Amino acid sequence: MGSAEEKLETVESKEWYISAYASDGVPTSDHLKLRSASVSLAVDSIPDHHVAVETLWISIDPYLRATMTGTNDGLYFPQFNLNQVILAFGIARVIRSKDSKYSDGDIVLRAFLPVAEYSLLPCDLLTRKLDPASGIPFPDYLSSLGIPGFAAWVGIEVLGQPKSGSNVFVSAAAGGVGMFAGQLAKLKGCKVKLLKEEFGYDDAFNYNSEMSFDATLTKYFPNGIDVYLDNVGGKMLEAVLNHVNVHARIILCGMISQYNKVWTERDGVRNLLNMIGKEVKMEGFMIGSHMDRFADFTVEMESYIKEGKIRSKHVIYYGVESFLESLGSLFSSSNIGKVVIQVKAP
Repeated sequence: MGSAEEKLETVESKEWYISAYASDGVPTSDHLKLRSASVSLAVDSIPDHHVAVETLWISIDPYLRATMTGTNDGLYFPQFNLNQVILAFGIARVIRSKDSKYSDGDIVLRAFLPVAEYSLLPCDLLTRKLDPASGIPFPDYLSSLGIPGFAAWVGIEVLGQPKSGSNVFVSAAAGGVGMFAGQLAKLKGCKVKLLKEEFGYDDAFNYNSEMSFDATLTKYFPNGIDVYLDNVGGKMLEAVLNHVNVHARIILCGMISQYNKVWTERDGVRNLLNMIGKEVKMEGFMIGSHMDRFADFTVEMESYIKEGKIRSKHVIYYGVESFLESLGSLFSSSNIGKVVIQVKAP
């Protein structure tokens, strides 16, 4: 490549690590800190079947919040160890390779990429190579083709299974998962609420500004809800249970309204009895349990993207230094789109 990094034996890499757990509230600089570490790019310093990479893009996803509480509940994600570098879904460029399957300049995708400018990675944990000539922008691999898109696909295609004409409600449909779930439901001929103008949904409302969820759902779902993909939880989930139809399906993908609370302070749902009378099926899921379908998802979603049937909206931050700010933006009522960081230009 002839890049400046390739000529160096050692580089200084900025990296984010967890210094203290945040049991409640949005993590701050008291919990997450930036430091500089030396990374050797010398060939002798790279183990066999490893690559040295520079990070290009980092995906900022709500699940990250659940890895920083220091407790084992809710999503039951393994917690980062104190002083450990944060890991996130990301895209990197190979600088030097000690594996015959990868060459200098390859663009790679990894599910657990250090939130750092440079790192050494074992090749067996790289998810796939990306083709810059594919016509698919790199951020799409972190959104429509990444965790959010896969979660939306599992929620709608595999678990929700709405029929054409079904009334589908997607909460937080302006966020990373919701915007794809709604578009997928529309492609199945469903009536979908939220983000009407941009993504072709049938109606829209902002749950952060509504005084009464119950009154809002009465307005937007006069004929009830057949499938609900829940990304919010709490009071929204309770309100939905007053408007479900018989044999409705509720798919629990996330509960962003509850992530920054300890479990004793989270909102309880008082009307679960409605599920019995309406014979409602409620199911939570983790995408790790559906990885056997990832190849099917990738083929289908790439086709939709190239045909212009699925669109993405990204909120882009710049530089690894912006990690803390970008993580906090997930919990802002003004956030619309999939949050990503461009660490370096491709």
